[in-house]
Amino acid sequence: MLAGLDWSTVATLATAVGTLVLAIATFAAVRSANRAARISEAAYRANLRPVLVTSRLDDPVQKIRWMDNHWARVEGSQASVEVTDENIYLAASLRNVGSGLAVPMGWSVMEGAQNSTVPHRDPEQFRMQTRDLLVAAGDVGFWQAAIRDHGDPDFKWLCRVVSEVQTFTLDLLYGDNEGGQRTITRFGMIPLQVDGNTRWYPSTARHWNLDRPDPR
Repeated sequence: MLAGLDWSTVATLATAVGTLVLAIATFAAVRSANRAARISEAAYRANLRPVLVTSRLDDPVQKIRWMDNHWARVEGSQASVEVTDENIYLAASLRNVGSGLAVPMGWSVMEGAQNSTVPHRDPEQFRMQTRDLLVAAGDVGFWQAAIRDHGDPDFKWLCRVVSEVQTFTLDLLYGDNEGGQRTITRFGMIPLQVDGNTRWYPSTARHWNLDRPDPR
């Protein structure tokens, strides 16, 4: 029976089978390598990921200065909202509970207490930070901004909200130190009158992921 075999055909089939086995093994190896690369990249990103929340009550007082030499003193877990004849000054004490450096990029304010079901504005509509503010991983830091134009659409209502001691909403846009993993965190800016003075307490409401799937 062996004498009647076409050995060239057998050799061709054996080569084809060997090639198929090699292709399957290569595909499995590439797939495994891609999976390992994705896991490695995800772990790397996790090590860079910042998460900003309200600081703690026992966090240190921070002294914050604006370019026009205006100063504010912000205690732990609090914010500063000041209206002068010319400007509105905003600041908040924050803590980075993530594992990477947080770099604030922009901000947006809305009237009233907007809950987590109200969508944030398009990031392109956020006001960009004019100063680099960095909050180290596991550490306390701050955010600051100012509105200096009386014709600004947010100026009038924000002045009224402050004078009437009402809550408003701050959305803060930030990312990691490579400019990725952009996140928007919503804070309710809640006023409380103590001994005739208004203290502002930011309350973290929600985090939105912009550059990766949102867990919700």
